[in-house]
Amino acid sequence: MIDVDRYLAVLGVARPAAPTAEALWALHRAQVERVAYENLDIHLGRPMGIGAAESVARILGGRGGYCFQLNGAFAALLEALGYDVTLHRAGVQDEVEDPEGPGGDHLALTVGLDGERWLVDTGLAGGMYEPLPLREGSYTQGPFTYAMAPSVVVPGGWRFAHDPRGAFTAMVFAPDPVELSSFAAEHEQLSTSPESGFVRVFQAQLRDAKGVDMLRGCVLRRIDARGTDERTIESAEDWYDVLAGVFRLDLADVDARARAELWHRVHTAHRDWEAAERQQGAPS
Repeated sequence: MIDVDRYLAVLGVARPAAPTAEALWALHRAQVERVAYENLDIHLGRPMGIGAAESVARILGGRGGYCFQLNGAFAALLEALGYDVTLHRAGVQDEVEDPEGPGGDHLALTVGLDGERWLVDTGLAGGMYEPLPLREGSYTQGPFTYAMAPSVVVPGGWRFAHDPRGAFTAMVFAPDPVELSSFAAEHEQLSTSPESGFVRVFQAQLRDAKGVDMLRGCVLRRIDARGTDERTIESAEDWYDVLAGVFRLDLADVDARARAELWHRVHTAHRDWEAAERQQGAPS
């Protein structure tokens, strides 16, 4: 069981009287606006599990997570409110659709409502602001335009194509329902392997009606209708202010020593990245 009322309080949404479309849209918008996509605990050396109750507890404590945690918690909330929710094995692509199909590095959700199924995904970094119908077409939300189409490699599956300015190219998910526990192996790899992008690079993102805020390492970006605004964060004080102020992260459980060590790692990785970029751009 989860504490539905406390979860709704975090989202700033009143408990809906019934599982309606209007309420679903309000819940989805509130979650992506208030609960950050982030991997802070991985970089603090204390990666968390993906059980729904644990993920909800993280959100109640002022933190977020990545897809398994964000969508796992959101699915539990929707189910508790009476929605018809299905969990799906999915994969995120950086370039083109994976010929092997969804690899399991993403958890996608669909909700059956008013005779139609909708993609409901609060765990796509900088992704959707509101649910999208499982209907082929182009959809605009704020400054971003998405596309939905049947998958060409996964029978019965669907492909969500992101705006070109997004953090990824597309997400493909299979039609069959799965259990949250089936992602345990993928979560272990993504949260602990030195090869994982989540382990190598700190990131935090929050979506809103007008755009998205994205922090990768020390680089903070705002993407909206005006374009992309970018700056590099140079101090630990500024970096932690951004985590708390922009991404709404509660850092009360991170003591001074842990903060110093984390900033050192993130800043060092950023300097190494800058050096590699300079080397790559140097004339041969």
